[in-house]
Amino acid sequence: MVAKTLQEFDVELDKLHMRGQWQYDRLLEQVIGGPKPAGVPYVWKWEEVYPKLVEACDIIPESYTARRNFSFLNPGLERGGTTHTLLIGMQMIKPGELAWAHRHTIAALRFVVRGNERVYTVVDGEVCPMHAYDLILTPRWSWHDHHNESDHPAIWVDVLDLPFVIGLNVPFYEPYPGDRQQVRRSSEAEYIQARTGALRPTWERPKERHLPLRYPWVDAEAQLKRLAKLEGSPYDGIALEYVNPINGGPAMPTLSCWIQMLRPGEETKSHRQTSSAVYFVVRGEGKTIVNDEELEWKQHDTFCVPNWAWHRHVNRSRSDEAILFSVHDIPMLQAFDLYYEEPENSIRARPAPLVPPVPEKSEK
Repeated sequence: MVAKTLQEFDVELDKLHMRGQWQYDRLLEQVIGGPKPAGVPYVWKWEEVYPKLVEACDIIPESYTARRNFSFLNPGLERGGTTHTLLIGMQMIKPGELAWAHRHTIAALRFVVRGNERVYTVVDGEVCPMHAYDLILTPRWSWHDHHNESDHPAIWVDVLDLPFVIGLNVPFYEPYPGDRQQVRRSSEAEYIQARTGALRPTWERPKERHLPLRYPWVDAEAQLKRLAKLEGSPYDGIALEYVNPINGGPAMPTLSCWIQMLRPGEETKSHRQTSSAVYFVVRGEGKTIVNDEELEWKQHDTFCVPNWAWHRHVNRSRSDEAILFSVHDIPMLQAFDLYYEEPENSIRARPAPLVPPVPEKSEK
């Protein structure tokens, strides 16, 4: 009897919906040294995106049947997404419009590009004003709808963990019974947001997750300026994380949100992480070098950095700072102890400032 070849044996196993471990061994040889980056680095230019948003207002005259949103799709990913876990896009609603209420198990956030005091998102009945560069959270399975009661179009960046949730096959969606939520207008004392500051009711147990939060830009910008003279991170400059004010963790269980300043002429060191990231340029101009590719960016451009790709940032200007908003999938990886960084672990690597020592008594 002629012995079967290994290839013939593999075919027989495949017909029985089985696979030999030796096939995986051959695959493992391809990932020695770490994973291959999923997708490619790419920039979506504001000068190309904005005209299409304006055009969409004519093609889709009202936002009640379809949200006027563009998803930014990585040209190197077959199944969609901006990275393999994150999806970033941009949305516009016209004056007087409402983007209807719904909820889903996909975590989402809004970073405002153009807004004012009469543009707002309602999250679980709480009104979150949308001023330019404010960050608004819509946690998973929270009701949310968007309103523009102003005289000008409103634009914001959407970031979702949709590819991650779809990959786990746990997407749930539910429309609200009506186009808008009932708003808690009787008293803002009922808001969860009224309980996330430094002063909280002693008689209540705080809600720790799925918080309907708004992070005002005026506070973020002030903190960036306050810390601008520090050394900061050699890899990210003055990079600050929007944290959950109750437990000190990331803003959302799967998404870490950053705002970072690259000071005039600053060039960061190159590093790589098992996490991926999407960026929106608040202001300034520069470039991000990903492996050997240079991503040129300026105000309101959007770009992505795939996982395990060497990257560094450069602020071209010698007189003005550059500010980047970014979202990272770091919490997803940390939850499974799969977050790695080279050449060193730079996140929370240094202790906070020590208490000043007691001065020595001078000799008389």
